[in-house]
Amino acid sequence: MSSIHKIKLSWVLFSFCISVLLLVITEPIVLAQASRPESVSFPFTLTSQNNIAIRTVLNGSDAMTLMLHTAASDLTLTEEGAKKAKSVQFSEKHRVQSWGGASDSRYSKGNQLQIGGWMRSGVGIWEDTNSGRETDGKMGLDCFQYDIIEIDFDRLRISAYDRLPEKVLRYDRVPVTNDNGNLMVQGSCWMQGEMRSHSFLLHSGYSGGILLDDAFAAKSGVEEKIKILDESTLMDSFGNAIKVKNGVLPLFVLGRTELADIRVGFFPGDIGRRKVSVVGCEILKQFNIVLDIPKGDFYIAYRKV
Repeated sequence: MSSIHKIKLSWVLFSFCISVLLLVITEPIVLAQASRPESVSFPFTLTSQNNIAIRTVLNGSDAMTLMLHTAASDLTLTEEGAKKAKSVQFSEKHRVQSWGGASDSRYSKGNQLQIGGWMRSGVGIWEDTNSGRETDGKMGLDCFQYDIIEIDFDRLRISAYDRLPEKVLRYDRVPVTNDNGNLMVQGSCWMQGEMRSHSFLLHSGYSGGILLDDAFAAKSGVEEKIKILDESTLMDSFGNAIKVKNGVLPLFVLGRTELADIRVGFFPGDIGRRKVSVVGCEILKQFNIVLDIPKGDFYIAYRKV
């Protein structure tokens, strides 16, 4: 064989080896990108306390019921839930702040979350005290790692998408402001012949209707303008308690929908502790919802329940 042919053969073999090497290097990346579907969908149940409960499995072994919390980002387990989750190892402790005060919380790295056939690895888990009744903990919207989340209360299904579903063309669009992870919408409260517009946090973890922040409650004079029903105690995730007065708001407007006789709570005589008003699941469940988080859009379709 001539030297020229040897050189050509060597170049062909070298090129082939490089091609095989590139295929070996790039193919897993392509497969990893293709392994994520454009959408996922799974069922949920609505508990007696208006909590959205999802059946999950942690680390392939621990069955947990988690509450969907639209005002949170992470996954948390209650102290009782953490005892049940034998596969979760808490290796850190941090000082965290909730609306009721500061508390210590244990933290676990590198867990696996599974819902049906969908799975996510590298999940961090916090420990706190409380969650919605009938649940072992909470999961925030960031757990899905999708930009668009649908909560369909008619079919009792949650879906996560890479792109908006066509059904939103029939929905009412309400702009959302993303305030450091807090999704805020504008709503209006009718009090003694006056409509007051205000910003509200979308909070599926709050089972009630509306909870007013202290400054708005004081400025609007809500205590003198609505019918007061009772007083109760509200607990945050770490067991901090605060008294709440509950009444009935004659009318609340969200988007183009008017809702009558909505239960509203506020903290009397505690100005400055509650800084954000919230819309809870008693209101959210009256709509089918699509949240486009990056674009700041909240699509709602009234269910007429």
